[in-house]
Amino acid sequence: MKALIERIEPLIWVLFGAGFMVGSLLLPAWVFTFGIAQPLGWVPDGALAFERAHALAANPLGKLLLLALIALPIWNAANHLRHFSIDLGGYERDGAVAPLLYAGALVLSVVAIVAVIGL
Repeated sequence: MKALIERIEPLIWVLFGAGFMVGSLLLPAWVFTFGIAQPLGWVPDGALAFERAHALAANPLGKLLLLALIALPIWNAANHLRHFSIDLGGYERDGAVAPLLYAGALVLSVVAIVAVIGL
């Protein structure tokens, strides 16, 4: 299993980097808009209405954005947890931990794809 993880490591790093970018640039703006600006009344009435949000999520480009906001940070977290596990226990555990974390990220990504396509 360790050999397979080493072979797909470049793909994992691409997903990790994209997840880091999404987590650094897009999620803070999303959290600010929905968690701070809207409750304080800084967002105009109806700007975040269900109909508008659903129209955005139903658009193919909106689905892609929503999927990126959900799935890519999962890969970022899986890679961070893997390296945290290596820091704690060394490379001996990596053969068991890495496949478990990346399989979990893959399953959650597939669930996100199915959920976003179903919108």
